[in-house]
Amino acid sequence: MANVVGEGAAGRSTRTLRAEGALGALAADPQAPDRLRRILEQALVFAGAAFAGFYTLGEDGELLCLAESAGVPRTLCGVRDCYSAAGRGPVAEAHRGRAVWLGPKDLAAQSQSRRTPRREFHLAALPVRHDGGGCLLAVSERPGGFDADDRTCLALVADAVAFPAPPVTAESADLPPGGFTLAMDTGRLRVHDDVLDLFGLDPDDFDGRVETLLGLAVPEDLPSLMSVVEADHMTIGDRELEFRVLQPAGSPRWLRLRGRLEHGGEGHPARLVGTVADASSLRADVTDVARVQRLAAALSTAVTVRDVGKAVVAALRRPLRADRIALAELESDRLVVTVLDPPEPEAWPQVWRSEWRTEWPDAPVRTMPTLASALREGRPATWPAGSPLEPALAEVGPGGLAVLPLPAGNRMAGACLVGWDAPHEIGADERTLLTAAANLAGQALTRARAFDAEHELVGMLQRQLLPRRLPRLPGAVAVARYLPSTAGLELGGDWYDVIPLPDNHVALVIGDVQGHSAGAATLMGQMRTALRAYAVEGHPPDVVVSHANRLLVDLETDLFATCAYVDVDMEAGAAWCVRAGHLPPVLRHPDGRTEIAEAEGGPPLGVVRQCDFPMSPLRLQPGTLVALTTDGLVETPDSDIDAGMERFARQVAASDPADLGPVADALLGKALRSDDVALLLMRYDGMDTRPLRESWTVWRVPQAVGHARRFTRRTLRSWGVTEEIDAPLLAVSELVTNALVHTDGKVRLDLTLIGDRLRLAVADASPRSPVRPTSIGWEATGGRGILLVEAVSAAWGTLPVSGGKQVWAEFTVRR
Repeated sequence: MANVVGEGAAGRSTRTLRAEGALGALAADPQAPDRLRRILEQALVFAGAAFAGFYTLGEDGELLCLAESAGVPRTLCGVRDCYSAAGRGPVAEAHRGRAVWLGPKDLAAQSQSRRTPRREFHLAALPVRHDGGGCLLAVSERPGGFDADDRTCLALVADAVAFPAPPVTAESADLPPGGFTLAMDTGRLRVHDDVLDLFGLDPDDFDGRVETLLGLAVPEDLPSLMSVVEADHMTIGDRELEFRVLQPAGSPRWLRLRGRLEHGGEGHPARLVGTVADASSLRADVTDVARVQRLAAALSTAVTVRDVGKAVVAALRRPLRADRIALAELESDRLVVTVLDPPEPEAWPQVWRSEWRTEWPDAPVRTMPTLASALREGRPATWPAGSPLEPALAEVGPGGLAVLPLPAGNRMAGACLVGWDAPHEIGADERTLLTAAANLAGQALTRARAFDAEHELVGMLQRQLLPRRLPRLPGAVAVARYLPSTAGLELGGDWYDVIPLPDNHVALVIGDVQGHSAGAATLMGQMRTALRAYAVEGHPPDVVVSHANRLLVDLETDLFATCAYVDVDMEAGAAWCVRAGHLPPVLRHPDGRTEIAEAEGGPPLGVVRQCDFPMSPLRLQPGTLVALTTDGLVETPDSDIDAGMERFARQVAASDPADLGPVADALLGKALRSDDVALLLMRYDGMDTRPLRESWTVWRVPQAVGHARRFTRRTLRSWGVTEEIDAPLLAVSELVTNALVHTDGKVRLDLTLIGDRLRLAVADASPRSPVRPTSIGWEATGGRGILLVEAVSAAWGTLPVSGGKQVWAEFTVRR
């Protein structure tokens, strides 16, 4: 028997054996309150998952709700609190007993109408065997996903998960000492009497409303408290928080809240269950410590230089009762002011106002030698009221002044000036606070400066990959906007383009490459260039998108892209729309009625090599506004993309399309900027003068050139052009002759008249463009055709078209 066991263990990896041991130890204590979460954490340790969650049937039996989770926040992986048990998603399939393993392309194929996660995820959903059913959901960010050992460990975790005991609520049991329950939908609160005693309330005077207790908290602690008691910003899990409540006399009392949020179905939390205890004994000098802690917390999330300045002002202005605070960066020997409080120029000395620029001044360091000395010493310096200082400093703080050099390693990142108008004595506690604030702000300022510089570089690179300006359109006006994400430094993959095409057609293109990286930006540039090239060749919209899809597949990249392509006929007011996994256009009609176009869509580009991209017709009346955008404008982590599109359509309906620039700015002003955003707007006005057009298919017969000349003369006569037609007729002879002699296949002659401008175009099946000879001898028998066309026409040139080329020439005529 020992040999059998040894052989079985040898057949499993060391990691699997360690997972079995860890899960076995957890199974030995079934009553542990955090047992389920600790089991899920083993999926992070042994299977390399970034997120693991356990779903079980809710009370209504229709929803599978998240009972416990471990790892990164679920919103980063696109995971919801609840899923329909009768649906076809991975959670529902696993609940019905089938294990599901999905890679990035599988997830992309399942989300053609919804946003695909920006990062590449691998998802596993395994059934959990117990009386109520359930599902273990795991997400990995590793490029290869879950390997064989990972899958074995996930199966062990799924086997170890047991149905958790139902939470103890106020309705089913008495509250423990210090306990409370909060109904998240109504805000009704049940608390133990000793909790009310901590707040200084009599039980008979408590009305059961959570707002009553929040009103007794110190105002500075309210934001953190509200983040706990507001259901919209919460996910399933434990909560712990320390906060202060006001006392009738003396300093505020510190309390500690511990709780757990329990779901209630429909994807929304239902109740917060926990305890409140006195935490005053854990703090000696709570006031100063709390200020420094809050400043450190604020600076940890400050990503820009402006954010750092605002955090410092918020931390110092009220506690120090200061009248002025200035924060400035040190660039070489120059201080660049980033935040002034108050921001009005009248509140600052005259020498500062003389240096004012568009918003704030450069601090006049040359007039403040005392400030320069403080920066060299690198230590906070203070001066009481009446100190002999240069006017530029004395007028900042006539009642007292503090100068804080902001150190960052072995250099100075900047300086902070704090001034008082009335005489103010700076005590020891305030000096400690100023010193701590200076050290924290210096490090944060250095990080923020690097972020600002890199973010500006990212934005510059991104803008270089986008059109520098949009072309002027016949019968329409277009504007575009791009905003990079403020959530990170990576390059985005959103793009737009406006492509003028022959015969007064215009292609509107908007797209989004998966991910945020240099690779995504590079691929974006390739896709934009490819779509423009295919469009200019004269292919119809579905062929243009299909060619771009095959190109992306052939590039063998792991990324994919979405795209919306709209070909607009400016003369007829008609358009064809092709969607490749992208959002449909929004149309605002002249009467103000707005609709989301019902344009059939295909899969994202780069997912499936052979697929159809159907064309959907759009009808545009003069005054119609066409709006194309990427999902960064309409989708947020806590809202559905369909609701975002409806909101976007309402905003477009409320806009005034007379001036598209303010409309685009207003639409972008409502973006949360957690993702990069591209926006393309076009107002179709219709062409005032429609061109006259005629075409002639040139047959390869001996009289072909004569037929082409007669067709041209007859057409010009019908258009009222009877004079100065010798030059156009000569050009027709030369161009048609060249096409018949030097090419095979069809030859087509197109005539277009716009006002007094006549355009002749001869299209053939050869991709070779005619070459203008540099010189021709008297004995040469050919080569003069192009020289004649150049001599008699106002302009000439060649264009690539689908399967060949087009040679054109333009003339000025009188009707």
